[in-house]
Order: sequence, then C-alpha cells, then structure tokens
Amino acid sequence: MAEPMLALSGVSRSFGGLMAVSDVSLELPQYGLSALIGPNGAGKTTLFALMSGFIRPDSGQVLFRGEDITGRAPHRNALRGMARTFQIVQPFAQQTVRENIAVGAHMRLAGRREALERAEIVAQQVGLAPQLDKPAADLTVGGRKRLELARALATQPRLLLLDEVLAGLNPAEIADMIPVVRSIAASGVTVLMIEHVMQAVMNLAQHVWVLAQGRLIAQGTPAQVTRDDKVIEAYLGHGTAARLRAAEVAR
Repeated sequence: MAEPMLALSGVSRSFGGLMAVSDVSLELPQYGLSALIGPNGAGKTTLFALMSGFIRPDSGQVLFRGEDITGRAPHRNALRGMARTFQIVQPFAQQTVRENIAVGAHMRLAGRREALERAEIVAQQVGLAPQLDKPAADLTVGGRKRLELARALATQPRLLLLDEVLAGLNPAEIADMIPVVRSIAASGVTVLMIEHVMQAVMNLAQHVWVLAQGRLIAQGTPAQVTRDDKVIEAYLGHGTAARLRAAEVAR
C-alpha cells in the first residue's frame, strides 16, 4: 500500500480554552482530489493551518510524505512540496498578474526570466493567460481567486491545500472553475480542498472528511457522507435527519 501524502494522528489545538480542533486523525492518499467539509466554525481552516505549519498543534503529529513536519515553518513545508491558498485573497495589487504568479515561481526558480516564463505556463493552466499584463487590482473576484490558485501552483507543489477557492463566485464562475481544479489533480498534484459549494464537492472529490465542532464525524464518498445522519444534523440542526426520513416515507 502506498504511503499517504499527508497523515494526521491525534491532532488537537485550542485557543483560550476553546477547542478548535480535537483529536483529528486522517490519511490523505497520494494523487486524486479529496475534500474537507463542515459547517461554519467547524475548525476547517484551523486544521489547514495545523497541516501547513502556520499553527503548531497542542498535541498530535503531522506527517508529510512520510516525514514528521509537526509545527515546522510553512516556507520549509512549501520547499518540501506543500502549498495552500487562503480564503481572503490578497494579491500584490500594483503588480501585474504575471508578476504576482512569478512570486510563487521564485520558490523554485532563482532567475527572473525563468520565473516569468513559469508564470505564463501556470496562467494558461488556470485561465488567466489573456490577463497576464493586467494589474492584479483590476481583476474581478473570480480573477483574484484564479490568481491565488496560480501563485500556489507556481511553487510546483506535490500537495495543494485549497481553502474555499470557490467562495464568492457566481454559479457560472463556479462551473468554469471546476474543470480547472480537476485538471490540476489530473496533472498529478494531490489536492485537498475545503469547500462549502456541495455541487463542486460532488463533482470533484473522490473522498470527503466532515468536521463539526473540531471533530471528524464522518468520512467516505460524497454520496455516503451527504446521507449520513450525523452530517445532516451538523449542517441543518438537531432532529433534521429524522424529519427528512419521515417526509420521505410520507411521500
């Protein structure tokens, strides 16, 4: 059996007595696309921060490609091949799209020419090629989301953590972005995405973990977890699963 790309064992973190992530263990397989879902405040972004080194866990272990990286600095994890995006997109507004992407490319490429050439290749991948010379400040919300994705992709990651890359997009933009994310996974990059847009999760993810109140409550295929009573309750409130079943029987 292949070694997992990322493995968490008993990872926990609290802030001022509030348990944000509690005893989370999971194994992310190499290749493919998986998702981490859950209601607002479930601890998903905190878990990403624990994975990538932005926050150190109070307890537990994080392994990346078989190496213990628990609490290791994000830039060192990036050099090892882990990249992440952020919910709040903050490009270098006065620089062009090309220059913004080149910032990520400089993780691996020292020369400016090589970094700019890499930026052009990545822009093609994410659909930003026509806007390479536009100031980042002039991009739409959808364009900025693509730029955030491009900057992470330019680092040439083995593992890409996407934090709500579809948030704030309209339905047409979401439909356009889904093939972009799928093509990244198809290229050999392992993708783990936090996502609230269930249409995207159902279309993209092979495996899903569900987090609620800092704990993993379910995992499986998208179809399996969306039928799970614990998941329904976490999203829609106590007693919802029973009411839905009763309504189904009554029809």
